[in-house]
Amino acid sequence: MTTARGVEVEQGYYGTSTEAIAKRVGVTQSYLFRLFPGKKAIFVAALARSMEDTRLAFGRATEGMEGGEQALGDMAGAYARLISARPETLLMRMQGYAVVAAAEAEGDDQTGELVRAGWMRLWETVHLSLGAEVHAATSFFACGMLGNTPTAIGLPSDCREAGA
Repeated sequence: MTTARGVEVEQGYYGTSTEAIAKRVGVTQSYLFRLFPGKKAIFVAALARSMEDTRLAFGRATEGMEGGEQALGDMAGAYARLISARPETLLMRMQGYAVVAAAEAEGDDQTGELVRAGWMRLWETVHLSLGAEVHAATSFFACGMLGNTPTAIGLPSDCREAGA
């Protein structure tokens, strides 16, 4: 699904055809539809993988720790390395939130439920890694989301580096 994430990130959910995904992945379109019932299922699978990759990066960064500032710094560093090496991980999640909003406006609650479940797994990983401290986990995500926006539009996550 990494390759599918790449093509969907480049052209967006609505601009990406299943033919383009199949070509990028190296399979026929008919084989793709044997694996997934439709385009939205491909997108949701790629989005779920993106969220899981992030969760695993947080979990690996804090293995064996008991929380605190060290865990906070290690998770932030692991996330920065992940989105630096594979920016589609962040961009896929950013697109995912928009696609979920559109799907729910059309009455599709299933997509939103899957994404919310992935988000809750992210939350639990961070929350528990920080010693079940709610304020620390909330602050971690707030700072992360604040850094995601400039990163997603091609600026350094610390806008002071860009002279802003």
